[in-house]
Amino acid sequence: MKSLKLIGLAFGASVALSTAAFADDLTIAVAGPMTGTESAFGRQMKNGADLAVADINAAGGVAGKKLVLDAEDDACDPKQARSVAEKIASAKIPFVAGHFCSSSSIPASEAYADGNVLQITPASTNPLFTERKLWNVARVCGRDDQQGLIAAQYIAKNFKGKNIAILNDKTTYGKGLADETKKALNKAGITEKLNESYNKGDKDFNAIVSRLKKENIDLVYVGGYHQEAGLILRQMRDQGMKTILMSGDALADKEYASITGPAGEGTLFTFGPDPRNKPSAKKIVEAFKAKGIDPEGYTLYTYAAMQVWSQAVKKAGTTDAKKVMNTIKAGKWDTVLGQLEYDAKGDIKQIDYVVYKWDAKGGYAELNANGT
Repeated sequence: MKSLKLIGLAFGASVALSTAAFADDLTIAVAGPMTGTESAFGRQMKNGADLAVADINAAGGVAGKKLVLDAEDDACDPKQARSVAEKIASAKIPFVAGHFCSSSSIPASEAYADGNVLQITPASTNPLFTERKLWNVARVCGRDDQQGLIAAQYIAKNFKGKNIAILNDKTTYGKGLADETKKALNKAGITEKLNESYNKGDKDFNAIVSRLKKENIDLVYVGGYHQEAGLILRQMRDQGMKTILMSGDALADKEYASITGPAGEGTLFTFGPDPRNKPSAKKIVEAFKAKGIDPEGYTLYTYAAMQVWSQAVKKAGTTDAKKVMNTIKAGKWDTVLGQLEYDAKGDIKQIDYVVYKWDAKGGYAELNANGT
């Protein structure tokens, strides 16, 4: 009986220790499209968050606690995103890196604000995200009014006198980006010959492509995601068109090339200067590659969002979301993207979009100043 009691006491002690250790953990979240048509970007975000959490924990954690990552799937659906946000808020998780789609980040941010959750998006570029005077939102990427301007400047310089068309997928991100590009083009004295919309998820674009062909379009700007953009490109080539397709940062994943094949050569898109090439990211890029992961697209942006939050918690001496956000906006933060500094809205002050071109081998590279 004595031995059984000792075993019972030992078991009880181990459970107590386990519970105490668990209580000392601090859960944070990453939220994005882990499933669905944009799941390639969800994987990027999860990869970035996983390594950031591992590295932060290896360096001692945050506020004396080890981080535990909760990954949530919004499938780029606004209603699902709001549900995810309410779940995260009810669990009293103080920070989320997310979401990817602007149409998810914007409704989710309201639930986070109500639930005292600080939200840093690695990827949502619609200006409205930071224009509603919410206390809890920030991003480590730029905005579509900046991205659209760079696209318009490139088009104005390299396609002057040519026939331009603008398409959008009616989403918060796609329409917002197309509208900002149109606005900047029109201001530069260029009027598009065609302006059409389609539905995200469409697969048959032959009617739109036929109109592009009829109007002899030289460049079509697509405000939308890589799945539909890739199909539009393929169907243009099927009709014998050599029209250049240009889009935004949602083409920054090699899945685009798997859709287009070699036909994707010459496709243009805007994105920040490749973070994989930044000296500040060298060590982290090597760590990703050692795991067999190419940290493309928004992988390093998600890692940077985690860095900003964890550094701000250390400086603020608390995980309280409002105090941490005030600290973020008042400081400068060393990240894999370089040093980041914030304005009162939660936007970064360092803005630097550039133009990329896809090649026939399924890779993309930044164009130099003269567009080559």
